[in-house]
Amino acid sequence: MATQHGEVWVADSAASAVSRDFDEFYAASFTPLSLQLYAYLGDLGEAQDLVQEALCRAYARWSRISRYDEPVAWVRRVAWNLATSNFRRKRTALNFLRRQREEHTAGPDPDRVALTRALAKIPAQQRRAVVLHYMAQLPVAEIAAQEGVAEGTVKSWLSRGRAALAAQLKKEN
Repeated sequence: MATQHGEVWVADSAASAVSRDFDEFYAASFTPLSLQLYAYLGDLGEAQDLVQEALCRAYARWSRISRYDEPVAWVRRVAWNLATSNFRRKRTALNFLRRQREEHTAGPDPDRVALTRALAKIPAQQRRAVVLHYMAQLPVAEIAAQEGVAEGTVKSWLSRGRAALAAQLKKEN
């Protein structure tokens, strides 16, 4: 039992030593690498994030990277590669945005606003007939087919709709 316990202690001790080794490496490397990337990027927060990401990647491979002559060179390369990828991603996004055209649409003129208000106040069937005939430019026969009514009914709706619309527009003036 003591042997097993002793082996467990040795394994825990080795893992603890590796962890301490990385902790020391992290403490010694983080600030200098962050400052280097800060000088390159001009954004300290982004530089720190990229160095942190590179160090996380190093930690996942620490058993191999720790045997390199200069593990910090590996972390630096990864951090710079991440910075370059970020530049490319941002450049691509900016190029996309530059190609987008802004479309400026003027607001409705006062006559259109008045017409919309007046249309809202007339009966729905009359409004539908007026809009379909005068705005969508559908013939009476097509409106009748769409609404499932006789052409005479559509003509009646149009006549009443024009009269109601005229009365509403006179009220607004």
